[in-house]
Amino acid sequence: MPEIRPVTKENWQTLIGLKVREDQRRFVASNLYSIAQAQFGDEFEGHWDLFAYGIYDGDVPVGFLMYGFNFLYPKHQAYIQRLMVDENFQGKGFGRFGMIKMLEIFRADERVNTVGISYEPDNDGARKLYASLGFVETGEVVEGEVVAELKLK
Repeated sequence: MPEIRPVTKENWQTLIGLKVREDQRRFVASNLYSIAQAQFGDEFEGHWDLFAYGIYDGDVPVGFLMYGFNFLYPKHQAYIQRLMVDENFQGKGFGRFGMIKMLEIFRADERVNTVGISYEPDNDGARKLYASLGFVETGEVVEGEVVAELKLK
């Protein structure tokens, strides 16, 4: 059964070794960059607290995810910053699993009304996955990425 585990000093080096396929590299920042970013937060229209996790299948790391909270941001109180599955484990449902886990966390927090996510316009796999979970494109483009959102309330 897959699970998510926080990034720690014991597992961060293994998680930065996960890689997407060559043709997908421009779709997602490196896990090393993301883990560093999680240590300091992100400043986009206010401060976002970031939380990084590995996706595991038993004891095998298969992917990485990171989300942020900014409860003062009027548009999205939660934002999915990163989702990646290692090239050797794609197509096995780990990306969907990671998304569902993040959505469970967001739904459990009464302060989250809307969840945001963004992705490259030609990343059809991401678009289909997010749409299947209820995300709707807003028509907004930020830093070249399409923005979609899921209203929880």
